[in-house]
Amino acid sequence: MIHSADWQLGRPYGRFDHQVRSALTEARFDAIDVLGRLAVENGARHVVVAGDVFDTEGPEDRTIIQAIARMRRHDCEWWLLPGNHDFARNGGLWDRIRQRAGDRVTALTEPEPREIEPGVWLLPAPVIHRHNIEDPTELFDAMETPGATMRIGLAHGSIRDFGSRGETKNQIAPDRARRSSLDYLALGDWHGALRVDARTWYSGTPETDRFQRDEPGQVLLVDLEEGRDPLVRAIPTGRFQWLVREWTVNDRMAFDAECDALLGAIEAPNTLLQLRLFTPARLAQGREIDHVLVARFGSEDVRDRMQQLPLSRIGQDCRHLG
Repeated sequence: MIHSADWQLGRPYGRFDHQVRSALTEARFDAIDVLGRLAVENGARHVVVAGDVFDTEGPEDRTIIQAIARMRRHDCEWWLLPGNHDFARNGGLWDRIRQRAGDRVTALTEPEPREIEPGVWLLPAPVIHRHNIEDPTELFDAMETPGATMRIGLAHGSIRDFGSRGETKNQIAPDRARRSSLDYLALGDWHGALRVDARTWYSGTPETDRFQRDEPGQVLLVDLEEGRDPLVRAIPTGRFQWLVREWTVNDRMAFDAECDALLGAIEAPNTLLQLRLFTPARLAQGREIDHVLVARFGSEDVRDRMQQLPLSRIGQDCRHLG
């Protein structure tokens, strides 16, 4: 089984220029193909997506059509759960998806268990409202799964008292897998891969979308077998890397050394950089640094975002490095 979440298709990326926005958007759709190929190559018949498939509950039709077309290219079953960004409501997004989905793409808009293989049951906890105060996975306790050899929970929310710093207020009990006799609990909302316990994991997003962490997007390949804990392996899938750096330099030589070190460690066309630069006033006032940033990193509007502060700090987002 492939466990994924937080695709957030249709995200606008309004802070970037048109070329970068287009590249980031296309990378998120390409990630669907990456997941499909990984599923086939690893003999995984099912891909479960734990919420926030779309960035809003009202994406454009072309976003829905392209997403479904990408999924249907691959010989596996796709199970899509509404999250807090694309929550389920009557007459909304998920009805539009069902109209176009076909056989291998299933929208899990009701908290009803599905037998996806003989004896293997998928227990979904769809998000009905953007923010809920109750634990959406409490329903797992009462879900009947006749003849089950495997119970897999699928939910979107933050683990209570775990400090996951997710986006949604849907608080999930940290021991839900034990309480509900789950062999695996696939979670979404936290955008990095995260182990809660041996049977409870966040997959993270397959394509990073913010300046929070250095690691690329990834998915989880989950090997489930009755009578043992799941074997979980994180597989990198992301094209873009979002880096946050803070440099303190005293002269042009030191600045060039930082640039060389960074460019030697990354794939510049697929990297976005948020840079805070601390430098003596004489170096900043000469306007030399912003010209170098443009030349080395390809940023076209550096000077518009320069800030001359009392400590000679330049607050800079260099954006796309390609």
